[in-house]
Amino acid sequence: MDFRTTVFLLLLQLGTFCYAGPDNSEDPDKSSMTETILKMNNGSTAPLMEGDLMIQRTRTAIKCAVNAQSCLWPKSGNGQVLIPYIIANQYSISERDTIEGALRGIEAGTCIRFIRRGTQKAYLNFEPRFGCFSRLGRMGGRQLVSLQRFGCVQHGIVQHEVLHALGFYHEHTRSDRDEHILIHWENIQDGKPNFEKQDTDNLDTPYDYNSIMHYGRTAFGIQEAVTMTPIPDGSVEIGQREGLSESDVLRINRLYKCWN
Repeated sequence: MDFRTTVFLLLLQLGTFCYAGPDNSEDPDKSSMTETILKMNNGSTAPLMEGDLMIQRTRTAIKCAVNAQSCLWPKSGNGQVLIPYIIANQYSISERDTIEGALRGIEAGTCIRFIRRGTQKAYLNFEPRFGCFSRLGRMGGRQLVSLQRFGCVQHGIVQHEVLHALGFYHEHTRSDRDEHILIHWENIQDGKPNFEKQDTDNLDTPYDYNSIMHYGRTAFGIQEAVTMTPIPDGSVEIGQREGLSESDVLRINRLYKCWN
């Protein structure tokens, strides 16, 4: 065996050792928003409805559906809706930037403005509690938005939870959902109330499969079985986590009368 052949074989063998093959590990960034939220909330002792809506004993979510004005953040004299907030010190700089970026994304195209809290009594308090959850609409006083570290602090999840705080339900529970998705009741684990329809004000907007408020097709499924299918086209994607859809922005503007 000549020198060139020996070198070639050694290089070939070295390349074989160095190549580790494709990385088949699960990319956390590719898991659906629904999967992440429900996984992070698994084991939480908070009274949660629909997976991530924290319900207070003195107030039911129905109150927001029947009288939305009772749940809205007030407009200021300049027509903007100013929502004070604070972000807990436990978050890293990167996590704080993610939360801030999600808030700025909601501001874009709407009259909502998130401002650093001064002495305001009603404000959003972003804390890394156990899980990802929020209350529905404005509660008054310090209002928790839980974004557990290493899971919940993602752009789409932050916007999802903040939209709850603005007064929005999940898309799959809106009053006309049966015209747009088929619920597979037999595949749902304990938690069928998570699929109860709400008496929502749909603000004259069509059902939006692409809404940041829409859960994925296996939400609350027994062993990840499909629990909801879009109709008539079952191939339509649901449960995106990228950010607000056009319809999400439109609804914020209509609910808060941003154009008046």
